[in-house]
Amino acid sequence: MTKELSQTALLVMDMQNAIVSRYVQEEGALLPFQKAIMTAREHGIPVIYVGVAMREGVQISPLNKMFGRMPGNSGITAEHPSMQIHAALSPLPDEPFVGKYRVSAFSGSELEELLRSRGIDKLILSGIATSGVVLSTLREAADKDYGLTVLSDACIDSDPEVHRVLTGKVFPAQADVLTVESWANSLK
Repeated sequence: MTKELSQTALLVMDMQNAIVSRYVQEEGALLPFQKAIMTAREHGIPVIYVGVAMREGVQISPLNKMFGRMPGNSGITAEHPSMQIHAALSPLPDEPFVGKYRVSAFSGSELEELLRSRGIDKLILSGIATSGVVLSTLREAADKDYGLTVLSDACIDSDPEVHRVLTGKVFPAQADVLTVESWANSLK
């Protein structure tokens, strides 16, 4: 493995059962994610799973339009089956899961400490939704001086036009935007 690859990680974000079931209509939509994970593993690139991990009883301000609607004590904690990583994308035992409390993968999580401790300064981003976790993580990671690549076909959004504008016009200002196939071919 090259030094550059040893400093790179693939983030698989918000691919939890409850989220996948809302955004994915057919299992084939998960194929790019599976190929990205397989490619990373084949090249020794760490795969890090990131997901929403609420704690029992945590109250969120009703001013927060996304999370404020979630009732406290809802029982939907990180351990709940609906919050587990979708079976088609299951992590290996040595692949970490990083819990977060808001939209960005860095928000309330130990992600930055994990990355810095491993000498990782380049991130490959994938996840649901393009306009949610991918956008928020990209912006924060860019501010933290990470090198970034977004896998355009391993990102899903409920609005195809929003996905197109983000991956085609917004993200390229801070990241390389590639298909999974193009990214995999660049590693050969």
